[in-house]
Order: sequence, then structure tokens, then C-alpha cells
Amino acid sequence: MTKQLTKRDVLKGAGVLGLSAFAVRVAAAPAAEAVTPALIEAAKKEGKVVFYTAMDLQFAERLGKTFEAKFPGIAVRVERSGAERVFTRIDQEYSSKIHTVDVVNTADQAHCIIWKRNGWLAPYLPEEVVKYYDKSYYDPEGLHVTTRILISPIAYNTNLVKKEDAPKSFKDLLDPKWKGKMVKAHPAYSGTIMNATFEIARDLGWDYLEKLAAQNVMQVQSATDTPKRISLGERAVMVDGAGYLVIRYKEAGQPVEIVYPEEGTPLATGPSAVFKAAPNPNAARLFQNWMHSREAQQMIVDSARQYSPHSQTVEKSSVRKLADIKLMKEDPEGVHAQADAVKKRYAEIFKV
Repeated sequence: MTKQLTKRDVLKGAGVLGLSAFAVRVAAAPAAEAVTPALIEAAKKEGKVVFYTAMDLQFAERLGKTFEAKFPGIAVRVERSGAERVFTRIDQEYSSKIHTVDVVNTADQAHCIIWKRNGWLAPYLPEEVVKYYDKSYYDPEGLHVTTRILISPIAYNTNLVKKEDAPKSFKDLLDPKWKGKMVKAHPAYSGTIMNATFEIARDLGWDYLEKLAAQNVMQVQSATDTPKRISLGERAVMVDGAGYLVIRYKEAGQPVEIVYPEEGTPLATGPSAVFKAAPNPNAARLFQNWMHSREAQQMIVDSARQYSPHSQTVEKSSVRKLADIKLMKEDPEGVHAQADAVKKRYAEIFKV
């Protein structure tokens, strides 16, 4: 039987000639760069930056507006979608030799593995990244930097579920009392959910997901959809999703509460990168630099309610520190190798 090639197979093949060299040679990291008057002036001449992102739209646009206010004359065009859709769009554009994106932010580190191996990314290291980020949060060749740290916990509607009855673990979600009362996002759309589903399948087994599917779980697209469904009371419990939105909804007075499951909470880090063929390369570098400054990173903590890799940011005391949460282990290489298999098996199990 002839094997049907997947999108990732094609991308792997596109970079195969460079893989042997990649395996034996790692380019030296570029010098760290500060924001300079020359960079600002060059960016203003370009006049705009095109930002493809998996951030929720409200926050991405707020980030863009703050940048525009700080650097007048440079417009930020936000193109928001789920991380897996962002990945597919860039693949389609580059396959057609369309180079529109300047800077990308995804919620799936595996995407950067492919973009890097295809030679699509430009090396660029902001000064604050080198000063204040652990080296695990940026590529050694300066090709991508972690912008935000995402967790995908369980959560529930407090009007529909009493605290003492709430699930404490993924295992608890298999209790018959939750049948028809849960919502889960799809790994084919969201990078956060791709990582969460991969980690759950790896740590708990696919048989766990088969049992979960028998619970008549509502399926939605994005990691941002599941918190909305429980906040509206459409479902009592979310299996996975954007933990930061649950925090934001709770702070706004909505009836939601987070559960950090006993088995561990799925983790995904969201990197950003500048594309080598960016049509606005100076504006791209300026935006990438500012986005990883303490100013912008504090916005990610305060407004987005996500975790930051910047060591100088300050978290609110009302939010559990990342170090105090039992986390599942992120594995970008594993996701890179198995993403298509995960999507296929998930679709078969949940019949979506």
C-alpha cells in the first residue's frame, strides 16, 4: 500500500538535504541586540509589521496597540488563528512563494523545529532575552524565543459543580456522573491542545482517551473555546484549555475554578520568531525585541494572565506560581514526530 504523505512529511522532506549538516553543525548565536535609534528609524520607514499569532485576539490586539503607541508610525497587523492553523497557513504561503508574515507566535514548539530546519527563520536575539531568560527558553542559534508559558488544566463551572464534588484528576473525569457534561478542544486546531493531548496520551495512555470519548465529550476547536463553554454554563467541566482565560474569567466574577490535576497539568511553551523573508525585517526585529522586554512580558502576566519566561516579571499573589504546579513534561520533538498520528487517532476515537 502506498503511504499517504502528510503535511509534516512534506516539510520534513523539504529540509532533508540540510538535516545532516544540521546534525553536525550548530551556528553560533548572534550577538544580543538592544533597541537602537537606527533600528527604530529603519522600522518606521517600513511602516508596519505583520504578526501571525495563536494568542487570543483580544490580547494580541492590545499588545499591538501598545507597540504602536510606543513606536508611532509603525502599524501592527494582527493575524490570529489557532496555532495549527497558523502553521498550515505559513506552509501554504511559502509553498506558493508568498512571504507575508514578519513575526510569528505559536503555541507549539514543534513548529519552530520545522521552520528552523527549512531555513525559514532569521537569527535575532533581543538583549533582554540574553540577560533575563534561562537558556532553555531560547534557541541556541537565536532563531526563536519563548514568549509565553501556557498550561492546560481542568476547570469547572462553580454554579453547576460544588467544590467538594469537583474532579481532582484526569482519572476522575471517567466517573459516569460527568457523562455529557464535559468539553474538550481539538488538537488539529490548537497548539496548546496538541501538546496537552500528546502529553495525556503519553502519560495516561490512549486507552484513557478511549474511555474519555465514551463520556460524550463536547468537541470544540480552540483552547480558548473550552473556558467560554463552562463560563456560559454550556458544560460543567473542561478537560483541557487555556488556563489563563479561566483565571481572567474568575477575576471578572464569572463562576469558574481551575483544577490542577493530580497526574500533572499539561504544558506548552509559545515561541516567537522572525522570518528570514520578512517583508518588513526591521519592524519585525523591533517588534520581536519589544515583545520580549520586561514591559511587554509584564503585560503577558498582568493582562493575558499567562506565565512569562522573563525573570524580572512579577506575578500576582492570587495566581499559583508555575513552580508550585505539578506539570507534565513538554516534548517538542515528540510532538513533531507524532503530530499527524495524534490528530488521526484522536479523530477516530472522538469521531470528529
